[in-house]
Amino acid sequence: QFGNIYWDISNISFRSPKMDLETSLKECSTALDLFLNNRFSDALALLKPWLSMYHSMGYSSILVMQAGMTFEPKDVDAAMTSLRESLQTCQRFRRKTGIVETLTNLWYRQPAERLTEDEMHAELCYAEVLLQKAALTFLDESIIGFIKGGMRIRSSYQIFKDCQAMVTAAENTEQQKSTHIHFRGGVNMGIGSFNLILSLLPSRVLRLMEILGFSGDRELGLSQLREGAADKNLRSILSTLTLLMFHLYITVILGTGNGNLTESEALLESYTEKFPNGALILFYNARIALLKGNFRFVSIYDV
Repeated sequence: QFGNIYWDISNISFRSPKMDLETSLKECSTALDLFLNNRFSDALALLKPWLSMYHSMGYSSILVMQAGMTFEPKDVDAAMTSLRESLQTCQRFRRKTGIVETLTNLWYRQPAERLTEDEMHAELCYAEVLLQKAALTFLDESIIGFIKGGMRIRSSYQIFKDCQAMVTAAENTEQQKSTHIHFRGGVNMGIGSFNLILSLLPSRVLRLMEILGFSGDRELGLSQLREGAADKNLRSILSTLTLLMFHLYITVILGTGNGNLTESEALLESYTEKFPNGALILFYNARIALLKGNFRFVSIYDV
């Protein structure tokens, strides 16, 4: 099943320095499958050449997850370095604007239809990488770190909103490229995650965030994430994991008791069939078993 992957990795110098969007999405999907099958080194090796914005974002994302699990300074530094380089890679694919146009955009955003499909995906990838960098910045635990992180989060959110407008504009067109479903899935994940997370803030803080331009609509967030999880796109697993985290951990920690175990099991079903031994999948299956009181299952996995 993965024979061709090893050929690609061992003959990486023969791959084209440029890669079209559809091919890069397919390769990143393959890398994601490797990651979910616990083949982390193989996934990194496939993404390492950074032939596209998706390769660079995928590689950085894996390092960010590693840094988030270990909190080791060397892992955090490696992730931050990778994120900086990934932002530069994404920037090369973004629409080039002059000084006058940049100043104009402060008051009037560019219409979505003026961006190519590649430029739309570049905006989305840039927003995701920027958000990850903001999250790591908060680990600095300094005032400057929090200010930088907050500014990056706001920039990321604004780009996600722009991408959402692009999705709306694309719905009015008769033909959509095959890559558009991955773009729409990324917007679902980004807008959904922002709304869901912000909705958990105290009402006073939420009102302040809304004044600053953020949105904290929980139902909107959940619906966006469900839509993203249902579509077969590159970021479906991210929307799924966000929903699982909300149902299985956040609701328990906050004591709301509204965790939806039935939905969680349904979300995991297809991934359990495809990746029965995947660490992430086993982790969440064990968490569901724990909340249901199935301690015989949980005893196999320490959750």
